[in-house]
Amino acid sequence: MAKSKSNKLPDFESLDDLVEFFDNQDLGAYWNQMPEVKFDVDIKRKVHLFAVDADLANRVMEIAKSKHTSSEALINIWLREKILEQA
Repeated sequence: MAKSKSNKLPDFESLDDLVEFFDNQDLGAYWNQMPEVKFDVDIKRKVHLFAVDADLANRVMEIAKSKHTSSEALINIWLREKILEQA
């Protein structure tokens, strides 16, 4: 079995240089030289998906386009209004 070859990771002047370098190189050859990175992920927003009838979805998209907003924003506004009516 062949040994994995490890090359010396060069210094980079910019992030663009680093990206260009790894666009043309195998990251595996430099894996052992990569620093260990630890970070926390704190997701504060959840996205919920709901099935919508195709004709209804098309109509919502038309209305949203006419109001220069996204379908998601329009649906959230309408749902919020409807829920407030129920309160």
